[in-house]
Amino acid sequence: MISLRAWHHCSVKTRVTTVASAVMAVVCVCATLLLSMAAPGVARYDSPAALAGLVGGSLLLITATAVGTYWLMSRTLRPVRAISGKLATIRACDLSERVPLPSHHDEFMELAQTTNQTLERAQVAIQDQLRFASNTSHDLRNPLAAMRTEIEEALMGREETDWVETAGRLLESVERLQDLVANLLEISRLDAGVVGRHDLLNLAVLVDGELDHRNSKIRVVRRLSSGVMVYGERIGLTRLLHNLLDNAERHARSTVMVTVEHRGDAAVLEVYDDGSGVPREQREFIFERFARLQEARAKDTGGSGLGLPIARQIAEDHGGTLTLEDSPSGARFVACFPRPAALAGGGR
Repeated sequence: MISLRAWHHCSVKTRVTTVASAVMAVVCVCATLLLSMAAPGVARYDSPAALAGLVGGSLLLITATAVGTYWLMSRTLRPVRAISGKLATIRACDLSERVPLPSHHDEFMELAQTTNQTLERAQVAIQDQLRFASNTSHDLRNPLAAMRTEIEEALMGREETDWVETAGRLLESVERLQDLVANLLEISRLDAGVVGRHDLLNLAVLVDGELDHRNSKIRVVRRLSSGVMVYGERIGLTRLLHNLLDNAERHARSTVMVTVEHRGDAAVLEVYDDGSGVPREQREFIFERFARLQEARAKDTGGSGLGLPIARQIAEDHGGTLTLEDSPSGARFVACFPRPAALAGGGR
């Protein structure tokens, strides 16, 4: 057990050299046996000089094999040492450096390229995390600063302060802070890959029920087809719906339209508002975290820029898509989900 443990702790060069030397030793022994069997009547090794020559030649051959193998392995593994040496100097706070690429296009070249690609992905991920933390702290500070200002002003003029009105303004900041924290928790859950139970759901019934319980400040028109089934997580799909509705109600002039229907083998949820819409070149930008258009910032100070990214991530976690499609006016968000295989096959 001790020797086996020591063997596993040896370097690759040592193990390959040992195996090559052992193989050469076996070859020498087998060659000697074959020679003796080829001419059994001839005494080839009676004299000490002949025996010493045979042993010395074998030892010299084994030594040459060991030295040659060790030297060859050292040169072969030189790119690996260069890669590991460079990786040892790369710090987590600076992932801009890359490992050197070997001169030969072989497996070590593939290893170096894969390592550099991994470093690049790690760098992008860390930059995204830093940007996310910066945006989060900024959005958290805003309602906290507003609350602090309200309280300080109220305390400075406590005799003239309308505490009911002040409490109402503070409650608005608390609600915004609460929504932001809820969005951050949802993002953490989605990024961690936490998946709830997926069941066979009637999408039209789910949407209809949520709209019944929602206190909308604007007219909501329903166009819900019956029998639109999806396989998904009820909580996640509900969150997706409310995020789209929150966005639509913030930007609509007078009407929001919610549609559920089949389109081919897809179950489609569509949320349309008759607002000013989104320029074509910025349709993907709005799905980035904390991304908000200048017009949206001017008209709406309550949004965090997290609702649409969360909605898209939920759709993708269900094997679907969420896009902003063309419409005569306003914005038309379309979420497509694959229909359950058995139902899709039976409905053709």
